[in-house]
Amino acid sequence: MTTDIWEAPLDDQPARTSPAAAAERIVAASVMARPDLIDELAAEFDPADIQDDRLRWVWHAVDEIRQSLTTGEIRWQAVDRQLQAWKANGYMPIAPLDTVALSVLYDEAETSYSAAAYWAKTVTNESVRRRYTGLGTDISLRGRSAGFDAETDIAAAQDALDGLARNEKTDKTKLVRDIIGGALERAVTPPTNEDRVPTGFVDLDAMFTGGLAPGQMVVVAARPAIGKSTLGLGLARAAAIRYELPVLVESLEMGEDELGNNILAAEARIPLHHIKQGIVDDAGVARAARAMDRITKAPLYLSDETELSLPMLRGKVRHLVRTAGLRMVVIDYIQLMQAPKAENRQAEVAKLSRGLKLMAKEFGITVVVLAQLNRGPEQRTDKRPMVSDLRESGAIEQDADIVILLHREDAYDKESARAGEADFIIGKHRGGPTGTVTTAAQLHYAQFVDMAANA
Repeated sequence: MTTDIWEAPLDDQPARTSPAAAAERIVAASVMARPDLIDELAAEFDPADIQDDRLRWVWHAVDEIRQSLTTGEIRWQAVDRQLQAWKANGYMPIAPLDTVALSVLYDEAETSYSAAAYWAKTVTNESVRRRYTGLGTDISLRGRSAGFDAETDIAAAQDALDGLARNEKTDKTKLVRDIIGGALERAVTPPTNEDRVPTGFVDLDAMFTGGLAPGQMVVVAARPAIGKSTLGLGLARAAAIRYELPVLVESLEMGEDELGNNILAAEARIPLHHIKQGIVDDAGVARAARAMDRITKAPLYLSDETELSLPMLRGKVRHLVRTAGLRMVVIDYIQLMQAPKAENRQAEVAKLSRGLKLMAKEFGITVVVLAQLNRGPEQRTDKRPMVSDLRESGAIEQDADIVILLHREDAYDKESARAGEADFIIGKHRGGPTGTVTTAAQLHYAQFVDMAANA
């Protein structure tokens, strides 16, 4: 009868001399000699990375036995008893190392943390290598498949590769003493452009403690023709042109010509309709020439994709974060994006909203999402919008860190005493104050400005 390879004595098996195989043996042996290494390595090592099932079960046996110990080593005899007990009750699906193999293994232990950590890192690196090559095989198979879908499959591959690149095993649990010092330092250090994206509005920045923060999802919402696209582009201009912070604008509503017209009108203070009609006078041309230098130097990326999905956006953001240090994305507007398939439109928008919030947090950027409101404001006497007016999904409100509702009285009443004014109603501000900031609506210049600047 042929002897099962799992039950054969270690010396009768083919020699395993690869560095990875040797590292797995040393790690398994080391935790027998020093069970406390399991805790010390926990933040950076996952026993699932041990490819040899028998050695991985040795680790689990030590982990089980040490629960009843306070100090000291765990001899190979105790490990053998635990493994045999698991095998007898059917808990262990393979035949464990026998007593001879365990005794030989025990002699290979490294008892210092630095040595054990080195070999544990070798095991982890080899595990990542296996997954990396496996991903390559999977990508190749997907590429040759008749059902290949470029958008879905490339996005899936990028996400899988990101998962390998990130150290997802790092335990982020900390004692309060390790983080409270940072809170005190922040308490006496005003935010700068390094950790905030200025909005370009003095009162708005004051309300947001210097600007918009990384990881935030900011929703700018309004009824059609109120100016949400103008405000969204204004936030992008302020960050990229005035403060030279890399910004991506994804415009599903305006084409690139219209985007260019609006930027030039605002930065050079040229009437937008003059640009569209091609009748800008000499003074306007001179202002445009002066503005061109700062506009062309700005790290402002514009895209007028007619179809934009979350995977496509993630791919762009990932690239620009790595190559340009992207700080903010402006999306005009969320209801025009291609949403993930779901049972109904509300669920689709909810998935899209959650995906955008997670993207902001994952890449450490600010995501400004323009959104359309339902007809709720038009049914009120004062026409003022509310957060509950967000169209199609309450998930947008739930996921947002900040909701800015744009309101202009003169959009409903041309004779209003407040003609030319616009209210930025802060309807939600997670961890901060809410309120209203009044600005001047210079829509002929395609911009909103501080009231003081309009004086």
